[in-house]
Amino acid sequence: MPFIVPQFIEKESPVIGPLTFRQFIFVGSGIGLSIFLYFLIDSFILFILAALLVNLPAFALAFFKKEGFSLPDLIQRFVLFLGKPKIYLWRKKSFSPGLFKPNGAQKPKEERKIEESPLKIAEKSRLKKLQFILETKTK
Repeated sequence: MPFIVPQFIEKESPVIGPLTFRQFIFVGSGIGLSIFLYFLIDSFILFILAALLVNLPAFALAFFKKEGFSLPDLIQRFVLFLGKPKIYLWRKKSFSPGLFKPNGAQKPKEERKIEESPLKIAEKSRLKKLQFILETKTK
């Protein structure tokens, strides 16, 4: 019977009662702003509406989670997503000319003479040669 076991279990520790520090900051700022609005607004109905407009986002920022990510994390990822280009265009990286010799100063290539044996035996498979080239990044 297969069980799904999460690999990375990270849990913020509660600091103040059952609230983590981040949750306490969001909830506390919402409640603090509501207290300020209570003394600022004369009408009780307008105060309730203003307090709802302040506390609903504060509680959403503190407690809302979507697929394991909190709302501030989702907002941060969304803003970073908007800032990145949507299409990746591959561009060949240019090398600085100081690393290579000019074309006229190249040494002539020495031709190697391969002695042919009477039996044609493959040295290595092409796949192993390609693997070696990719691992060592040589020609």
